[in-house]
Amino acid sequence: MVGKRSSATLTGDRLDGARIDPRRQQAAGHRLRRNRIVAAKPIDQIRSQLGRRSRQLRQIWLLEGPRGISNRVRKVMAEWIRPKEMVLPVRPADVMAADLTRPPIFAAPKAKRADQAITVNWVVAPAGAGSGGHTTMYRIVNYLEAHGYNNRIYFYDVHGADHQYYESIVRRYYGFRGPVGSVDEPMAEADAVVATCWASAYPVFNSQCSGRRFYFVQDFEPFFYPVSAASVLAENTYRMGFHAITAGRWLTEKLREEFGMNADYFEFGCDTARYRRMAGIPRAGIAFYTRPGAARRGTEIGLMALDLFAKRRTDIELHLYGEKMGHLPFDFIDHGTVTPDELNTIYNRCFAGLNLSLTNVSLVPHEMLAAGCIPVVNDAVHNRLVLDNPFVRYAPPNPHALASELEALVDTPDFDSLSRAAAESVRTVTWDNAGAKVDAIFRRALADCAECAPKA
Repeated sequence: MVGKRSSATLTGDRLDGARIDPRRQQAAGHRLRRNRIVAAKPIDQIRSQLGRRSRQLRQIWLLEGPRGISNRVRKVMAEWIRPKEMVLPVRPADVMAADLTRPPIFAAPKAKRADQAITVNWVVAPAGAGSGGHTTMYRIVNYLEAHGYNNRIYFYDVHGADHQYYESIVRRYYGFRGPVGSVDEPMAEADAVVATCWASAYPVFNSQCSGRRFYFVQDFEPFFYPVSAASVLAENTYRMGFHAITAGRWLTEKLREEFGMNADYFEFGCDTARYRRMAGIPRAGIAFYTRPGAARRGTEIGLMALDLFAKRRTDIELHLYGEKMGHLPFDFIDHGTVTPDELNTIYNRCFAGLNLSLTNVSLVPHEMLAAGCIPVVNDAVHNRLVLDNPFVRYAPPNPHALASELEALVDTPDFDSLSRAAAESVRTVTWDNAGAKVDAIFRRALADCAECAPKA
């Protein structure tokens, strides 16, 4: 009837006024049972997961206490908010613009007399105060500037950093007085253009400015990553045809043998005016340079070695510096970031210092030696080649061997004589010597390149 609303309702197997098809009723029953089973599965899984997680949390609590729980929660949260794609320190556009199968030919610099200024463009990632790699680079730059070079700094920045702020650090902390620009603007013509890290090699390769290409290499940077796009892209920069100037002999030999690069090296210097033995400070400790954020520094192995050492020698202070470490299973003095003068005082309070370098060595061992603190270093070819000092102690990179070497140094008879001899061994290891070597490398390489073909 038109306008009359149906009042039919479902009642068992009937609609008021109509019977349900039995086949449809049977199918509906099957669907209902299937839905109940599907719904039950997640409930069972949830119950199982809750049981597993509660047992896991209980075990962590018993072994590590509340800190163990909070550390894992923070790690999970950090992973949750971390971008899923890898954030590279190089712009993808710069990588794609660099066709390594067709290397460009750059306009050759004019031959220089010994008394003529050489102009160098340095392409640098902006960095805060205290970066070891930047400290070494600016020491060389400032030496060259004082010996007649014209140096320019060009920032390569993929993070949108404040140019003015980082320029102020370059001037105030690293002491550079020359022009500071950005590779986002065309670089001025130069005799030499220098990449200073793997990411900066791409804009150096792509730039249209004149100048022979060099690569200031302080570490084997593919080792900074697991096997990945980043490690491959870093390794590819050694195939760009640049002339490498490396910190220490190990890198020169590696780049020559594995990549066929033209390469020369300078020896590490030491700031012996700042790092030196001090009178009147009794030695009663061990120093350890901690860099959890830099996997190549082997912090975890070092902490295990100190844990073993602390159980054996409760009378010895443990001084940790570099990054704040917070809670650890042994007593220690947590210095965190320190100034060079504070660091020299720490070294003078210590018999020995633990410094692990799983790739190229850091500046730390020479600075320890200058203060009469004996460095204990993981035994590796790259460490022995670069350090080449009879007072450095080497031990296999396992906690027990490192702890035993530290203990042997603490128990050394007449340690004061050993300390004095160690400090004397680096007295002539200066950054002026390193700068003079880099000057010679530039001049020789540019002279060899004076007859290169002009850029097509």
